[in-house]
Amino acid sequence: MPGLLLCEPTELYNILNQATKLSRLTEPNYLCLFDVRSKWEYDESHVITALRVKKKNNEYLLPESVDLECVKYCVVYDNNTSTLEVLLKDDDDDSDSDSAGKDVVPGAAIEYGRILTRLTRHPVYILKGGYERFSGTYHFLRTQKIIWMPQELDAFQPYPIEIVPGEVFLGNFSQACDPKIQKDLKIKAHVNVSMDTGPFFAGDADKLLHIRIEDSPEAQILPFLRHMCHFIEIHLHLGSVVLIFSTQGISRSCAAVIAYLMHCNEQTLQRSWAYVKKCKNNMCPNRGLVSQLLEWEKTILGDSITNIMDPLY
Repeated sequence: MPGLLLCEPTELYNILNQATKLSRLTEPNYLCLFDVRSKWEYDESHVITALRVKKKNNEYLLPESVDLECVKYCVVYDNNTSTLEVLLKDDDDDSDSDSAGKDVVPGAAIEYGRILTRLTRHPVYILKGGYERFSGTYHFLRTQKIIWMPQELDAFQPYPIEIVPGEVFLGNFSQACDPKIQKDLKIKAHVNVSMDTGPFFAGDADKLLHIRIEDSPEAQILPFLRHMCHFIEIHLHLGSVVLIFSTQGISRSCAAVIAYLMHCNEQTLQRSWAYVKKCKNNMCPNRGLVSQLLEWEKTILGDSITNIMDPLY
């Protein structure tokens, strides 16, 4: 039986913003998000697409018309649960023992999550910090909407993927041109890895680094990587949020993000690749870029360590 895992707010943000041609929220077996707070709290606001968990005779009801066994991500949140460790409730304040007279009291999210583990093939995630922490960081993903029609999910515009929490985001050209996204994520600098020219920071070399390369195996990104990493580091030092993007946000920008992580963490291509793949499921740098990332690994670590002949790459 699968167990419970804590889910960082960044992880849920990225789950909500995965996309292929459309948002993955349109897929019926992709995400089930459950809100176990009170009805008035849910009605006031909740995370987009979240279902309110109801009670009858003081017992939680299971979701109707949802086959949880097939759902990839099952996430539960309450107000502020931050640990999988259960609380201890005092029954006798005068007890000399630290544990005597105390009852084990799981938080609402954990209590409901345990019920769901009996119905799923995948782990059930408990949102760390609950709604309070998530909504404080991602206020733009709050809503009062209860029923989502299929066409509304089709029209949902995902946000860029969060790579370094609150600092570095990975997106596509359309997201880089969206003023609401720039405002919501507080984007202050762009790294544009494409032939396209965006509307923001045009002509401002302090805030825009434009690496003009085609998405082809012959494109050369390696000569730009050192300057790119320096550009990003300067902005992060200034407290700026950086968006790295390419036309589709799948190949060139992903290669750039991997190269930055290799540089700032002094880590292998393999480790950086795995991290970005976890953040953005459909990332796929072309073969020429992968070969150059291996050269970048040699520059950083003094040797080529990752085996790019592995089908993973």
